[in-house]
Amino acid sequence: MLNIEDYALIGDCQSAALVGRDGSIDWLCWPRFDSAACFAALLGTRDNGRWRIAPVDANAHTSRTYHDDTLILETTWENTDGAVSVIDFMPVRTRQPDLVRLVVGRRGRLAMDMEFLLRFDYGAAVPWVTRLPGNAICAVAGPDKVVLCSPVPMEGRDFSHTARFEVKEGERMPFVLTHALSHLNLPAKIDPLSALTDTETFWREWCARCSVKGQWLGAVRRSLITLKALTYAPTGGIVAAPTTSLPEKLGGVRNWDYRYCWLRDATLTLLALMNGGYRDEAESWTNWLLRAVAGSPAQTQIMYGLAGERRLNEQSLPWLPGFAGSKPVRIGNAACNQRQLDVYGEVLDVMHQSRKAGLAVEAAWSVQRAMLEHLETVWHEPDSGLWEVRGPPRHFTYSKIMSWVAFDRGIKAVEEYQLSGPLDRWHRLRNEIHADVCRNGYVEARGAFVQSYGSEHLDASLLLIPGTGFLPWDDPRVRSTVAAIQRELTVDGLVMRYHTHSSVDALPPGEGVFLACSFWLADALYMQGQREEAHALFERLLALRSDLGLLAEEYDPVACRQLGNFPQAFSHVALINTAINLSQLNKPMEQRAEDKAA
Repeated sequence: MLNIEDYALIGDCQSAALVGRDGSIDWLCWPRFDSAACFAALLGTRDNGRWRIAPVDANAHTSRTYHDDTLILETTWENTDGAVSVIDFMPVRTRQPDLVRLVVGRRGRLAMDMEFLLRFDYGAAVPWVTRLPGNAICAVAGPDKVVLCSPVPMEGRDFSHTARFEVKEGERMPFVLTHALSHLNLPAKIDPLSALTDTETFWREWCARCSVKGQWLGAVRRSLITLKALTYAPTGGIVAAPTTSLPEKLGGVRNWDYRYCWLRDATLTLLALMNGGYRDEAESWTNWLLRAVAGSPAQTQIMYGLAGERRLNEQSLPWLPGFAGSKPVRIGNAACNQRQLDVYGEVLDVMHQSRKAGLAVEAAWSVQRAMLEHLETVWHEPDSGLWEVRGPPRHFTYSKIMSWVAFDRGIKAVEEYQLSGPLDRWHRLRNEIHADVCRNGYVEARGAFVQSYGSEHLDASLLLIPGTGFLPWDDPRVRSTVAAIQRELTVDGLVMRYHTHSSVDALPPGEGVFLACSFWLADALYMQGQREEAHALFERLLALRSDLGLLAEEYDPVACRQLGNFPQAFSHVALINTAINLSQLNKPMEQRAEDKAA
Protein backbone atom coordinates (compact mmCIF):
# COMPACT_ATOMS: atom_id res chain seq x y z
CA MET A 1 0.00 0.00 0.00
CA LEU A 2 1.24 3.48 -0.89
CA ASN A 3 1.81 6.24 1.65
CA ILE A 4 -0.06 9.51 1.25
CA GLU A 5 3.10 11.27 0.05
CA ASP A 6 3.53 8.64 -2.69
CA TYR A 7 0.77 10.36 -4.64
CA ALA A 8 1.10 13.21 -7.11
CA LEU A 9 -1.50 15.86 -7.93
CA ILE A 10 -2.70 16.66 -11.43
CA GLY A 11 -5.63 18.96 -12.14
CA ASP A 12 -7.38 21.42 -14.44
CA CYS A 13 -8.40 24.12 -11.92
CA GLN A 14 -11.85 22.57 -11.57
CA SER A 15 -11.10 19.02 -10.45
CA ALA A 16 -8.06 16.93 -9.58
CA ALA A 17 -6.65 13.42 -9.61
CA LEU A 18 -4.06 11.66 -7.45
CA VAL A 19 -1.53 9.51 -9.31
CA GLY A 20 0.42 6.95 -7.32
CA ARG A 21 4.12 6.23 -7.63
CA ASP A 22 3.05 2.84 -9.00
CA GLY A 23 1.33 4.46 -12.02
CA SER A 24 -2.20 4.07 -10.66
CA ILE A 25 -4.74 6.91 -10.60
CA ASP A 26 -6.51 6.08 -7.34
CA TRP A 27 -8.61 9.24 -6.88
CA LEU A 28 -10.56 11.39 -9.31
CA CYS A 29 -13.71 13.42 -8.69
CA TRP A 30 -15.43 14.56 -11.88
CA PRO A 31 -16.49 17.09 -13.05
CA ARG A 32 -15.80 19.18 -9.88
CA PHE A 33 -13.55 18.79 -6.86
CA ASP A 34 -16.61 17.89 -4.77
CA SER A 35 -18.25 15.55 -7.29
CA ALA A 36 -18.51 11.85 -6.58
CA ALA A 37 -15.25 10.01 -7.28
CA CYS A 38 -15.03 7.68 -10.27
CA PHE A 39 -11.69 6.30 -9.06
CA ALA A 40 -11.81 5.69 -5.30
CA ALA A 41 -9.14 3.05 -4.65
CA LEU A 42 -7.39 5.63 -2.46
CA LEU A 43 -10.05 4.96 0.18
CA GLY A 44 -10.69 1.33 -0.69
CA THR A 45 -9.35 -1.32 -3.04
CA ARG A 46 -8.83 -1.63 -6.78
CA ASP A 47 -12.46 -2.78 -6.99
CA ASN A 48 -13.52 0.75 -6.00
CA GLY A 49 -11.95 2.10 -9.17
CA ARG A 50 -8.48 2.84 -10.43
CA TRP A 51 -6.54 3.31 -13.67
CA ARG A 52 -3.05 1.83 -13.68
CA ILE A 53 -0.40 2.01 -16.41
CA ALA A 54 2.96 0.47 -15.47
CA PRO A 55 5.60 -1.96 -16.75
CA VAL A 56 5.01 -5.69 -16.68
CA ASP A 57 8.33 -5.88 -14.83
CA ALA A 58 7.34 -5.02 -11.26
CA ASN A 59 11.02 -4.56 -10.35
CA ALA A 60 11.68 -1.78 -12.86
CA HIS A 61 13.27 1.28 -11.25
CA THR A 62 10.84 4.17 -10.79
CA SER A 63 11.44 7.93 -10.75
CA ARG A 64 9.07 10.83 -11.17
CA THR A 65 9.05 14.58 -11.53
CA TYR A 66 6.88 17.48 -12.61
CA HIS A 67 7.82 19.22 -15.82
CA ASP A 68 9.42 22.49 -14.74
CA ASP A 69 6.90 25.09 -13.56
CA THR A 70 3.89 22.96 -14.50
CA LEU A 71 1.40 20.48 -13.05
CA ILE A 72 2.41 17.89 -15.69
CA LEU A 73 3.67 14.70 -14.07
CA GLU A 74 6.20 12.39 -15.67
CA THR A 75 6.85 8.95 -14.16
CA THR A 76 9.72 6.91 -15.65
CA TRP A 77 10.42 3.20 -15.33
CA GLU A 78 13.73 1.64 -16.37
CA ASN A 79 15.28 -1.82 -16.54
CA THR A 80 17.98 -3.40 -18.68
CA ASP A 81 15.57 -3.74 -21.61
CA GLY A 82 14.51 -0.14 -21.85
CA ALA A 83 12.92 2.95 -20.32
CA VAL A 84 9.37 4.25 -20.61
CA SER A 85 7.71 7.40 -19.26
CA VAL A 86 4.04 8.03 -18.57
CA ILE A 87 3.15 11.71 -18.81
CA ASP A 88 -0.03 12.49 -16.86
CA PHE A 89 -1.91 15.78 -17.05
CA MET A 90 -5.34 17.36 -17.17
CA PRO A 91 -5.65 20.11 -19.80
CA VAL A 92 -6.86 23.36 -18.24
CA ARG A 93 -10.53 23.17 -19.04
CA THR A 94 -12.20 25.15 -21.80
CA ARG A 95 -15.03 22.69 -22.52
CA GLN A 96 -15.28 19.13 -21.21
CA PRO A 97 -12.97 17.62 -18.59
CA ASP A 98 -10.13 15.51 -20.00
CA LEU A 99 -7.34 13.46 -18.49
CA VAL A 100 -4.42 12.46 -20.71
CA ARG A 101 -1.91 9.67 -20.13
CA LEU A 102 0.87 9.67 -22.73
CA VAL A 103 3.14 6.59 -22.74
CA VAL A 104 6.51 7.48 -24.28
CA GLY A 105 9.37 5.13 -25.18
CA ARG A 106 12.68 6.59 -23.98
CA ARG A 107 15.15 3.74 -24.57
CA GLY A 108 15.04 0.21 -25.91
CA ARG A 109 11.65 -1.42 -25.46
CA LEU A 110 9.47 -2.20 -22.48
CA ALA A 111 6.30 -4.27 -22.05
CA MET A 112 3.49 -2.36 -20.34
CA ASP A 113 0.25 -3.29 -18.58
CA MET A 114 -2.89 -1.14 -18.46
CA GLU A 115 -5.82 -1.81 -16.10
CA PHE A 116 -8.91 0.40 -16.18
CA LEU A 117 -11.66 -0.03 -13.56
CA LEU A 118 -14.13 2.82 -13.56
CA ARG A 119 -16.56 2.94 -10.61
CA PHE A 120 -18.92 5.89 -10.31
CA ASP A 121 -20.42 7.17 -7.03
CA TYR A 122 -17.30 6.77 -4.88
CA GLY A 123 -16.57 3.24 -6.05
CA ALA A 124 -20.11 1.91 -5.60
CA ALA A 125 -21.56 1.95 -9.13
CA VAL A 126 -20.29 -0.40 -11.85
CA PRO A 127 -20.97 1.33 -15.20
CA TRP A 128 -22.42 -0.12 -18.39
CA VAL A 129 -19.57 -0.22 -20.91
CA THR A 130 -19.93 -0.26 -24.70
CA ARG A 131 -17.31 -0.30 -27.44
CA LEU A 132 -16.88 2.56 -29.85
CA PRO A 133 -15.01 2.68 -33.17
CA GLY A 134 -11.23 2.90 -32.99
CA ASN A 135 -10.61 0.88 -29.77
CA ALA A 136 -12.54 3.41 -27.67
CA ILE A 137 -14.95 2.47 -24.87
CA CYS A 138 -17.81 4.38 -23.25
CA ALA A 139 -18.86 3.86 -19.64
CA VAL A 140 -22.25 5.12 -18.39
CA ALA A 141 -23.99 5.07 -15.02
CA GLY A 142 -26.77 7.47 -14.02
CA PRO A 143 -25.86 11.05 -14.91
CA ASP A 144 -22.23 10.34 -15.79
CA LYS A 145 -20.52 9.22 -18.98
CA VAL A 146 -16.80 8.66 -19.51
CA VAL A 147 -15.09 7.85 -22.81
CA LEU A 148 -11.60 6.30 -23.03
CA CYS A 149 -9.81 6.62 -26.38
CA SER A 150 -6.50 5.02 -27.33
CA PRO A 151 -4.88 3.30 -30.31
CA VAL A 152 -4.04 0.44 -27.95
CA PRO A 153 -6.57 -2.44 -28.13
CA MET A 154 -8.32 -3.10 -24.81
CA GLU A 155 -9.89 -6.30 -23.59
CA GLY A 156 -12.93 -6.33 -21.32
CA ARG A 157 -12.87 -8.86 -18.50
CA ASP A 158 -14.35 -9.09 -14.98
CA PHE A 159 -15.94 -5.63 -15.13
CA SER A 160 -12.60 -4.03 -16.10
CA HIS A 161 -10.56 -3.33 -19.21
CA THR A 162 -6.95 -4.33 -19.63
CA ALA A 163 -4.24 -4.09 -22.25
CA ARG A 164 -0.70 -5.39 -22.65
CA PHE A 165 1.45 -3.56 -25.16
CA GLU A 166 5.09 -2.90 -25.93
CA VAL A 167 6.60 0.55 -26.29
CA LYS A 168 9.78 1.16 -28.27
CA GLU A 169 12.12 4.13 -28.13
CA GLY A 170 10.50 7.11 -29.83
CA GLU A 171 6.95 5.71 -29.76
CA ARG A 172 4.04 7.52 -28.13
CA MET A 173 0.91 5.74 -27.03
CA PRO A 174 -1.84 8.16 -25.89
CA PHE A 175 -4.79 7.38 -23.62
CA VAL A 176 -7.42 10.12 -23.32
CA LEU A 177 -10.23 9.94 -20.75
CA THR A 178 -13.13 12.39 -21.14
CA HIS A 179 -16.17 13.08 -18.95
CA ALA A 180 -19.61 14.21 -20.12
CA LEU A 181 -23.18 14.13 -18.90
CA SER A 182 -24.74 10.84 -19.92
CA HIS A 183 -27.70 12.38 -21.74
CA LEU A 184 -25.48 14.42 -24.06
CA ASN A 185 -23.74 13.39 -27.26
CA LEU A 186 -20.27 11.88 -27.14
CA PRO A 187 -17.71 14.52 -26.17
CA ALA A 188 -15.40 15.96 -28.79
CA LYS A 189 -12.00 14.33 -29.10
CA ILE A 190 -8.88 16.30 -28.29
CA ASP A 191 -5.41 15.92 -29.77
CA PRO A 192 -3.25 14.76 -26.84
CA LEU A 193 0.02 16.20 -28.14
CA SER A 194 -1.48 19.62 -28.79
CA ALA A 195 -3.13 19.45 -25.35
CA LEU A 196 0.26 18.73 -23.78
CA THR A 197 1.80 21.78 -25.47
CA ASP A 198 -1.12 24.00 -24.47
CA THR A 199 -1.01 22.77 -20.87
CA GLU A 200 2.73 23.38 -20.60
CA THR A 201 2.25 26.87 -22.01
CA PHE A 202 -0.55 27.68 -19.58
CA TRP A 203 1.39 26.70 -16.46
CA ARG A 204 4.69 28.24 -17.51
CA GLU A 205 3.07 31.54 -18.42
CA TRP A 206 1.24 31.49 -15.10
CA CYS A 207 4.43 30.72 -13.19
CA ALA A 208 6.26 33.55 -14.94
CA ARG A 209 4.04 36.01 -13.04
CA CYS A 210 5.56 34.93 -9.71
CA SER A 211 7.22 37.90 -8.00
CA VAL A 212 8.92 36.03 -5.14
CA LYS A 213 12.72 36.02 -5.00
CA GLY A 214 15.24 34.33 -2.78
CA GLN A 215 16.74 30.99 -1.87
CA TRP A 216 13.42 29.17 -1.50
CA LEU A 217 11.96 30.21 -4.85
CA GLY A 218 11.57 26.62 -6.07
CA ALA A 219 9.58 25.55 -3.01
CA VAL A 220 7.42 28.69 -3.17
CA ARG A 221 6.64 28.26 -6.86
CA ARG A 222 5.62 24.64 -6.37
CA SER A 223 3.36 25.69 -3.50
CA LEU A 224 1.83 28.47 -5.59
CA ILE A 225 1.18 26.00 -8.43
CA THR A 226 -0.51 23.71 -5.91
CA LEU A 227 -2.64 26.58 -4.61
CA LYS A 228 -3.64 27.48 -8.17
CA ALA A 229 -4.50 23.83 -8.85
CA LEU A 230 -6.82 23.82 -5.82
CA THR A 231 -8.68 26.89 -7.13
CA TYR A 232 -12.08 26.33 -8.70
CA ALA A 233 -11.63 28.63 -11.69
CA PRO A 234 -15.30 29.44 -12.41
CA THR A 235 -15.79 31.08 -8.99
CA GLY A 236 -12.32 31.72 -7.48
CA GLY A 237 -13.01 29.53 -4.44
CA ILE A 238 -10.04 27.54 -3.13
CA VAL A 239 -10.62 24.06 -1.71
CA ALA A 240 -8.73 23.04 1.41
CA ALA A 241 -7.73 19.79 -0.32
CA PRO A 242 -8.97 17.68 -3.26
CA THR A 243 -9.57 14.63 -1.05
CA THR A 244 -11.82 13.40 1.71
CA SER A 245 -11.17 11.16 4.70
CA LEU A 246 -7.41 10.77 4.50
CA PRO A 247 -6.78 10.11 8.20
CA GLU A 248 -5.14 12.33 10.80
CA LYS A 249 -4.16 9.08 12.53
CA LEU A 250 -3.83 5.78 10.71
CA GLY A 251 -6.78 3.62 11.69
CA GLY A 252 -8.42 6.56 13.45
CA VAL A 253 -11.80 8.27 13.08
CA ARG A 254 -10.68 11.86 12.42
CA ASN A 255 -11.37 11.57 8.72
CA TRP A 256 -12.99 14.65 7.19
CA ASP A 257 -14.09 15.93 3.80
CA TYR A 258 -11.88 18.87 2.83
CA ARG A 259 -13.20 19.54 -0.68
CA TYR A 260 -14.72 22.85 0.43
CA CYS A 261 -13.61 26.43 1.02
CA TRP A 262 -12.85 27.60 4.57
CA LEU A 263 -13.12 31.21 5.73
CA ARG A 264 -10.51 30.48 8.42
CA ASP A 265 -7.81 30.42 5.75
CA ALA A 266 -8.93 33.61 4.04
CA THR A 267 -6.42 36.30 5.05
CA LEU A 268 -3.31 34.13 5.00
CA THR A 269 -4.35 32.81 1.57
CA LEU A 270 -4.93 36.33 0.31
CA LEU A 271 -1.48 37.45 1.47
CA ALA A 272 0.20 34.41 -0.07
CA LEU A 273 -1.40 35.18 -3.44
CA MET A 274 -0.77 38.94 -3.33
CA ASN A 275 2.83 38.61 -2.19
CA GLY A 276 3.38 35.88 -4.76
CA GLY A 277 2.42 38.28 -7.55
CA TYR A 278 -1.07 36.92 -8.24
CA ARG A 279 -3.44 39.86 -7.80
CA ASP A 280 -6.07 38.42 -10.16
CA GLU A 281 -6.34 35.27 -8.08
CA ALA A 282 -6.40 37.34 -4.89
CA GLU A 283 -9.27 39.42 -6.24
CA SER A 284 -11.17 36.32 -7.33
CA TRP A 285 -10.70 34.73 -3.88
CA THR A 286 -11.91 37.88 -2.11
CA ASN A 287 -14.93 38.24 -4.37
CA TRP A 288 -15.80 34.56 -3.86
CA LEU A 289 -15.68 35.12 -0.11
CA LEU A 290 -17.98 38.15 -0.29
CA ARG A 291 -20.53 36.31 -2.41
CA ALA A 292 -20.41 33.29 -0.10
CA VAL A 293 -21.09 35.26 3.10
CA ALA A 294 -23.69 37.57 1.58
CA GLY A 295 -26.98 37.35 3.44
CA SER A 296 -27.86 37.38 7.10
CA PRO A 297 -24.70 37.72 9.25
CA ALA A 298 -26.27 35.36 11.78
CA GLN A 299 -26.15 32.64 9.12
CA THR A 300 -22.46 33.07 8.25
CA GLN A 301 -20.82 29.66 7.96
CA ILE A 302 -17.24 28.61 8.54
CA MET A 303 -17.03 26.92 5.13
CA TYR A 304 -18.90 26.84 1.84
CA GLY A 305 -19.03 24.87 -1.36
CA LEU A 306 -17.06 25.81 -4.47
CA ALA A 307 -19.71 28.27 -5.63
CA GLY A 308 -20.80 29.27 -2.11
CA GLU A 309 -23.17 26.35 -1.49
CA ARG A 310 -24.25 26.13 2.13
CA ARG A 311 -25.69 22.63 2.52
CA LEU A 312 -22.69 20.34 2.99
CA ASN A 313 -24.54 17.52 4.72
CA GLU A 314 -22.22 14.92 6.21
CA GLN A 315 -22.69 11.19 5.64
CA SER A 316 -20.58 8.04 5.77
CA LEU A 317 -19.86 5.64 2.91
CA PRO A 318 -19.90 2.17 4.51
CA TRP A 319 -18.72 0.31 1.38
CA LEU A 320 -15.30 2.03 1.51
CA PRO A 321 -12.89 0.57 4.12
CA GLY A 322 -10.87 3.78 4.28
CA PHE A 323 -7.20 4.60 3.78
CA ALA A 324 -5.20 2.07 5.85
CA GLY A 325 -8.48 0.93 7.39
CA SER A 326 -9.34 4.40 8.70
CA LYS A 327 -13.11 4.58 9.03
CA PRO A 328 -15.56 6.10 8.62
CA VAL A 329 -15.14 7.51 5.13
CA ARG A 330 -17.13 10.75 5.13
CA ILE A 331 -18.49 13.04 2.44
CA GLY A 332 -19.89 16.42 3.38
CA ASN A 333 -18.82 18.18 6.55
CA ALA A 334 -21.07 18.77 9.56
CA ALA A 335 -18.71 21.44 10.85
CA CYS A 336 -20.40 23.80 8.38
CA ASN A 337 -23.17 24.11 10.98
CA GLN A 338 -20.85 25.17 13.80
CA ARG A 339 -20.55 28.72 15.03
CA GLN A 340 -17.02 30.08 14.89
CA LEU A 341 -16.66 33.71 15.80
CA ASP A 342 -13.21 33.98 14.25
CA VAL A 343 -14.73 34.02 10.74
CA TYR A 344 -16.08 37.54 11.23
CA GLY A 345 -12.57 38.77 11.90
CA GLU A 346 -11.31 36.92 8.84
CA VAL A 347 -13.86 38.57 6.55
CA LEU A 348 -13.14 42.06 7.90
CA ASP A 349 -9.39 41.46 7.74
CA VAL A 350 -9.52 40.19 4.15
CA MET A 351 -11.39 43.32 3.15
CA HIS A 352 -8.91 45.54 5.01
CA GLN A 353 -5.95 43.88 3.27
CA SER A 354 -7.75 44.14 -0.07
CA ARG A 355 -8.31 47.87 0.39
CA LYS A 356 -4.68 48.41 1.34
CA ALA A 357 -3.57 46.58 -1.79
CA GLY A 358 -6.03 48.38 -4.05
CA LEU A 359 -7.72 45.20 -5.23
CA ALA A 360 -10.80 45.64 -7.39
CA VAL A 361 -13.22 43.82 -5.13
CA GLU A 362 -16.98 44.09 -5.17
CA ALA A 363 -18.46 46.87 -3.02
CA ALA A 364 -19.58 45.23 0.22
CA TRP A 365 -19.17 47.66 3.11
CA SER A 366 -22.85 47.26 3.95
CA VAL A 367 -22.27 43.49 4.37
CA GLN A 368 -19.30 44.13 6.64
CA ARG A 369 -21.20 46.67 8.74
CA ALA A 370 -24.03 44.18 9.17
CA MET A 371 -21.49 41.58 10.32
CA LEU A 372 -20.09 43.97 12.92
CA GLU A 373 -23.57 44.82 14.16
CA HIS A 374 -24.28 41.11 14.60
CA LEU A 375 -20.89 40.48 16.22
CA GLU A 376 -21.66 43.16 18.81
CA THR A 377 -24.42 40.90 20.12
CA VAL A 378 -22.57 37.55 20.07
CA TRP A 379 -18.82 38.10 20.56
CA HIS A 380 -19.09 37.31 24.27
CA GLU A 381 -20.77 33.95 23.63
CA PRO A 382 -18.99 30.55 23.36
CA ASP A 383 -18.26 28.92 20.00
CA SER A 384 -16.51 25.87 18.51
CA GLY A 385 -13.16 27.50 17.75
CA LEU A 386 -11.20 27.56 14.51
CA TRP A 387 -10.24 23.86 14.81
CA GLU A 388 -13.91 22.83 14.70
CA VAL A 389 -13.65 20.71 17.84
CA ARG A 390 -16.60 18.36 18.16
CA GLY A 391 -17.35 19.04 21.78
CA PRO A 392 -19.30 21.59 23.82
CA PRO A 393 -18.88 25.27 22.83
CA ARG A 394 -16.31 27.26 24.82
CA HIS A 395 -14.92 30.76 25.04
CA PHE A 396 -11.97 30.14 22.72
CA THR A 397 -9.28 32.78 23.12
CA TYR A 398 -8.44 32.95 19.43
CA SER A 399 -12.11 33.47 18.56
CA LYS A 400 -12.21 36.48 20.92
CA ILE A 401 -9.00 37.85 19.41
CA MET A 402 -10.48 37.61 15.93
CA SER A 403 -13.60 39.40 17.19
CA TRP A 404 -11.21 42.16 18.25
CA VAL A 405 -9.71 42.05 14.75
CA ALA A 406 -13.15 42.52 13.23
CA PHE A 407 -13.79 45.76 15.11
CA ASP A 408 -10.21 46.92 14.65
CA ARG A 409 -10.49 46.57 10.87
CA GLY A 410 -13.93 48.18 10.92
CA ILE A 411 -12.43 51.19 12.72
CA LYS A 412 -9.63 51.40 10.16
CA ALA A 413 -12.17 51.30 7.33
CA VAL A 414 -13.83 54.41 8.77
CA GLU A 415 -10.66 56.26 9.79
CA GLU A 416 -8.51 55.50 6.76
CA TYR A 417 -11.00 55.02 3.91
CA GLN A 418 -13.76 57.41 4.94
CA LEU A 419 -16.43 54.74 5.13
CA SER A 420 -19.39 55.24 7.45
CA GLY A 421 -19.75 53.60 10.86
CA PRO A 422 -20.35 54.18 14.60
CA LEU A 423 -16.70 54.89 15.37
CA ASP A 424 -17.05 55.65 19.09
CA ARG A 425 -19.02 52.48 19.76
CA TRP A 426 -16.56 50.32 17.87
CA HIS A 427 -13.66 51.88 19.75
CA ARG A 428 -15.34 50.98 23.04
CA LEU A 429 -16.03 47.42 21.86
CA ARG A 430 -12.48 46.95 20.62
CA ASN A 431 -11.10 48.07 23.96
CA GLU A 432 -13.60 45.92 25.86
CA ILE A 433 -12.70 42.77 23.93
CA HIS A 434 -8.97 43.46 24.28
CA ALA A 435 -9.30 43.80 28.04
CA ASP A 436 -11.50 40.70 28.23
CA VAL A 437 -8.94 38.56 26.39
CA CYS A 438 -6.01 39.84 28.43
CA ARG A 439 -7.96 39.20 31.65
CA ASN A 440 -9.45 35.78 30.83
CA GLY A 441 -7.31 34.36 28.03
CA TYR A 442 -3.92 34.80 29.70
CA VAL A 443 -3.08 32.63 32.71
CA GLU A 444 -0.31 34.16 34.78
CA ALA A 445 0.54 30.86 36.46
CA ARG A 446 1.01 29.23 33.04
CA GLY A 447 2.83 32.21 31.61
CA ALA A 448 0.77 31.83 28.46
CA PHE A 449 -2.42 32.60 26.62
CA VAL A 450 -4.56 29.47 26.76
CA GLN A 451 -6.95 27.74 24.40
CA SER A 452 -10.13 28.88 26.13
CA TYR A 453 -11.24 30.85 29.15
CA GLY A 454 -10.93 28.83 32.34
CA SER A 455 -8.61 26.29 30.71
CA GLU A 456 -4.90 25.68 31.10
CA HIS A 457 -4.50 23.98 27.72
CA LEU A 458 -2.33 25.53 25.02
CA ASP A 459 -3.36 26.08 21.40
CA ALA A 460 -1.10 26.69 18.40
CA SER A 461 -3.49 29.29 16.97
CA LEU A 462 -2.16 31.64 19.65
CA LEU A 463 1.11 31.85 17.71
CA LEU A 464 -0.86 34.20 15.42
CA ILE A 465 -1.64 36.76 18.15
CA PRO A 466 1.03 39.33 17.21
CA GLY A 467 0.44 38.84 13.50
CA THR A 468 -3.11 40.11 13.94
CA GLY A 469 -1.90 43.28 15.67
CA PHE A 470 -3.52 42.36 18.98
CA LEU A 471 -0.18 42.57 20.83
CA PRO A 472 3.34 43.29 19.58
CA TRP A 473 5.96 40.60 19.05
CA ASP A 474 8.05 41.83 21.97
CA ASP A 475 5.19 41.79 24.50
CA PRO A 476 6.29 39.55 27.43
CA ARG A 477 3.00 37.65 27.27
CA VAL A 478 3.55 36.87 23.61
CA ARG A 479 7.13 35.76 24.21
CA SER A 480 6.15 33.49 27.09
CA THR A 481 3.26 32.02 25.07
CA VAL A 482 5.56 31.17 22.17
CA ALA A 483 8.02 29.61 24.61
CA ALA A 484 5.27 27.56 26.28
CA ILE A 485 3.99 26.26 22.93
CA GLN A 486 7.50 25.36 21.86
CA ARG A 487 8.11 23.61 25.18
CA GLU A 488 4.79 21.81 25.69
CA LEU A 489 2.96 21.54 22.38
CA THR A 490 5.67 20.09 20.17
CA VAL A 491 6.70 16.58 19.24
CA ASP A 492 10.30 16.35 18.07
CA GLY A 493 10.22 20.12 17.52
CA LEU A 494 7.05 20.12 15.38
CA VAL A 495 3.82 21.72 16.58
CA MET A 496 0.50 20.08 17.43
CA ARG A 497 -2.68 22.15 17.16
CA TYR A 498 -3.65 21.24 20.72
CA HIS A 499 -3.61 18.14 22.91
CA THR A 500 -6.41 16.00 21.49
CA HIS A 501 -6.76 14.11 24.77
CA SER A 502 -8.01 17.28 26.45
CA SER A 503 -11.66 17.36 27.47
CA VAL A 504 -12.42 20.06 24.91
CA ASP A 505 -12.72 17.42 22.18
CA ALA A 506 -15.36 14.69 22.24
CA LEU A 507 -13.54 12.55 19.64
CA PRO A 508 -10.98 9.84 20.46
CA PRO A 509 -7.47 11.34 20.73
CA GLY A 510 -4.81 11.07 18.08
CA GLU A 511 -3.49 13.16 15.22
CA GLY A 512 -0.15 14.16 13.79
CA VAL A 513 1.71 17.41 14.19
CA PHE A 514 0.04 20.18 12.22
CA LEU A 515 2.31 21.47 9.46
CA ALA A 516 0.81 24.97 9.14
CA CYS A 517 1.27 25.50 12.90
CA SER A 518 4.89 24.41 12.63
CA PHE A 519 5.46 27.06 9.96
CA TRP A 520 3.80 29.60 12.33
CA LEU A 521 6.36 28.70 15.00
CA ALA A 522 9.16 29.42 12.52
CA ASP A 523 7.54 32.80 11.85
CA ALA A 524 7.31 33.56 15.57
CA LEU A 525 10.91 32.59 16.26
CA TYR A 526 12.13 34.74 13.38
CA MET A 527 10.08 37.77 14.39
CA GLN A 528 11.38 37.49 17.95
CA GLY A 529 14.99 37.51 16.79
CA GLN A 530 15.75 33.77 16.92
CA ARG A 531 16.64 33.72 13.26
CA GLU A 532 18.97 30.74 13.10
CA GLU A 533 16.44 28.58 14.91
CA ALA A 534 13.67 29.81 12.61
CA HIS A 535 15.70 29.01 9.50
CA ALA A 536 16.56 25.56 10.81
CA LEU A 537 12.90 24.77 11.51
CA PHE A 538 11.84 26.02 8.10
CA GLU A 539 14.48 23.91 6.34
CA ARG A 540 13.33 20.89 8.33
CA LEU A 541 9.74 21.48 7.28
CA LEU A 542 10.79 21.74 3.64
CA ALA A 543 12.50 18.37 4.01
CA LEU A 544 9.17 16.82 5.04
CA ARG A 545 7.66 17.55 1.62
CA SER A 546 7.23 14.67 -0.79
CA ASP A 547 9.75 14.20 -3.58
CA LEU A 548 7.39 16.33 -5.69
CA GLY A 549 7.24 19.17 -3.15
CA LEU A 550 3.75 18.41 -1.80
CA LEU A 551 2.47 18.57 1.78
CA ALA A 552 -0.50 17.03 3.52
CA GLU A 553 -2.21 18.59 6.51
CA GLU A 554 -0.20 16.76 9.18
CA TYR A 555 2.90 14.65 9.76
CA ASP A 556 3.70 11.67 11.97
CA PRO A 557 7.21 12.29 13.36
CA VAL A 558 7.42 8.72 14.69
CA ALA A 559 6.40 6.84 11.54
CA CYS A 560 7.95 9.61 9.38
CA ARG A 561 5.01 9.89 7.00
CA GLN A 562 2.40 12.47 6.04
CA LEU A 563 -1.14 12.36 7.38
CA GLY A 564 -4.45 14.00 6.53
CA ASN A 565 -5.96 15.27 3.32
CA PHE A 566 -3.50 15.84 0.50
CA PRO A 567 -2.22 18.11 -0.79
CA GLN A 568 -3.36 20.63 1.80
CA ALA A 569 -3.82 24.26 0.74
CA PHE A 570 -3.29 25.59 4.30
CA SER A 571 0.12 23.87 4.56
CA HIS A 572 1.25 25.35 1.26
CA VAL A 573 -0.10 28.81 2.15
CA ALA A 574 1.92 28.64 5.37
CA LEU A 575 5.04 27.57 3.46
CA ILE A 576 4.70 30.51 1.06
CA ASN A 577 4.16 33.04 3.83
CA THR A 578 7.00 31.73 5.99
CA ALA A 579 9.44 31.74 3.07
CA ILE A 580 8.55 35.40 2.47
CA ASN A 581 8.69 36.22 6.20
CA LEU A 582 12.19 34.79 6.44
CA SER A 583 13.62 36.23 3.26
CA GLN A 584 11.92 39.45 2.13
CA LEU A 585 11.16 42.89 3.50
CA ASN A 586 7.41 42.75 2.84
CA LYS A 587 6.48 40.20 5.51
CA PRO A 588 2.95 38.74 5.78
CA MET A 589 3.36 38.54 9.58
CA GLU A 590 3.85 42.32 9.64
CA GLN A 591 1.27 43.24 7.00
CA ARG A 592 -1.67 42.33 9.23
CA ALA A 593 -0.22 44.05 12.29
CA GLU A 594 1.46 47.15 10.92
CA ASP A 595 -1.17 49.50 12.39
CA LYS A 596 -1.24 48.38 16.01
CA ALA A 597 -4.14 49.55 18.10
CA ALA A 598 -3.48 51.19 21.42
